[in-house]
Amino acid sequence: MHGSSSGRPALARGAGQRLLVVAGDSDVAELLCATLELAGYRIVAVAAAADAVARLVRERFDLVVVDATLPDVTALGRSRPELARRPPVLLLIDYESLDRIVPELGPGRRDYVTKPFRVADVLARVQILLRGTGTGAGRVGKGAVCYRDLVLDDTRCEARRGARVLDLTPAEYRLLRHLLVNAHRVLSKEQIGRYVWGGRRGDNAIEQLVSRLRRKVDQDAPRLIHTRRGFGYWLGRADAGA
Repeated sequence: MHGSSSGRPALARGAGQRLLVVAGDSDVAELLCATLELAGYRIVAVAAAADAVARLVRERFDLVVVDATLPDVTALGRSRPELARRPPVLLLIDYESLDRIVPELGPGRRDYVTKPFRVADVLARVQILLRGTGTGAGRVGKGAVCYRDLVLDDTRCEARRGARVLDLTPAEYRLLRHLLVNAHRVLSKEQIGRYVWGGRRGDNAIEQLVSRLRRKVDQDAPRLIHTRRGFGYWLGRADAGA
């Protein structure tokens, strides 16, 4: 397994948790969504607090990232009996505004990062907030996620299928992780390209990467990596459905 030789600590990563990003500034929203998606989270973005409340009533999220400078941000702090579950909140806030009242979606599960923010700080605070919620299906230990006998240990950057260690390149590891945390969900080539390389790649490059990974992962039965022709790729037991 190949690792990074930069000597810099690895950025905190997710395991497919669902995050709601609430930001009116399109540049801030784009940066947050791209960063969090590349880090392994599933993202839904809205531009106003009222839209966020509507989504929270209808859907389940593991965490909410809120730009506290939104003009209608106080709408998130009002009593909401219709919210059966209040996820933890990470606030992005100007340093001068720290003494102001800020929305409390999750009592006791709230943190903040001052603006302008560093990506590493956002990822670290998100991980800390999620650690207290018990989210992250498929975890088998600190820093590890799994599906059946397939285990990825992010603390060691190591992948195993049963007792066999998989010799993966960094790109293969990122692809396998993206497939694993989205098990039974078809991922398009565009989604894979963004996650693995941070941008679009040609179909041929993605097909070759999937083919190499499949040869390494699926030496053991049952096969876990599958093609949905015309749509993309998914990971899981075929007899469990896609």
